[in-house]
Amino acid sequence: MQKKNKHLIVLAGATASGKTALAVELALQLNCSVLSADSRQFYKELSIGTAKPSVEEMKGVRHYFIDNLSIREEYTAGQFETDALRVLEDEFKEKDIALLTGGSGLYIDALCKGIDDLPRSTEIRQHLIRAFEKEGIHPLQEELKACDPESAAILDLQNPHRVMRALEVFRSSGKKMSELQSKQDKERPFSVHYFAIHHPREQLYDRINQRVTEMIQNGLVDEVKSVENFRNHQALNTVGYKEIFDYLDGQLSLAEAADVIRQNTRRYAKRQLTWFRREASTKWIDYAAPKDNATEIIRLLSPLLDH
Repeated sequence: MQKKNKHLIVLAGATASGKTALAVELALQLNCSVLSADSRQFYKELSIGTAKPSVEEMKGVRHYFIDNLSIREEYTAGQFETDALRVLEDEFKEKDIALLTGGSGLYIDALCKGIDDLPRSTEIRQHLIRAFEKEGIHPLQEELKACDPESAAILDLQNPHRVMRALEVFRSSGKKMSELQSKQDKERPFSVHYFAIHHPREQLYDRINQRVTEMIQNGLVDEVKSVENFRNHQALNTVGYKEIFDYLDGQLSLAEAADVIRQNTRRYAKRQLTWFRREASTKWIDYAAPKDNATEIIRLLSPLLDH
């Protein structure tokens, strides 16, 4: 096999783990661009609740897939695969390295390994939607845990779209989505190098709790109010937004909503880490100052890069 001289560095990690600052520092040192694989930061209307990096935090580094969509638009991991491959093709015309970072494991896998063409059924999907609208997410979660526990363990079970998609696959084929997903990765014209940030659990939870406090202080409630007309859109059915909708509906106090966001974010972080641990080649980096972590990653990469 011909040796690949283009390299995609993947920087993964749980929410609030410090990916943004480290990605910017790495990009500055490697003189490369950053592709975001955070499926919520795609949307122009969502900033506070997604911890989207500011222009100042980007420090002049070119970022793709941030503020590139409206919540009015539907966007899939398959579309991201196509669009991100096109971006990399352009980037690799002039540079040998690009950086992919984010907490959405499905989107990272889409670019690095490819998305499988899983079975679809409009009839089954409509039936699932009606069941969700009538009975809520809990019965669908329990069905998925029973018929495909492997998928249930790594999917965001609070995300009806993901739960219904897995059930759609099972009901239409009689097989688990986890079984139908290809074990053979698609060939890519670049090498992929996986890194992930590690925190002791309590330290990560403290960072999550602090981030939620800052989001509330920075105006999360007003941000949610500004998109209330689109609350049924998939982009807003996510941690940090749905809990504030419950507050606006009078179901929770603001303090209770903040506590639920913290709890749901911690659960989400656990699912993220479960997903990232599936990639055996990932090198886990103990969290430190961004410059120190960047130096460590570059040291580990140096034997692998063609320079």
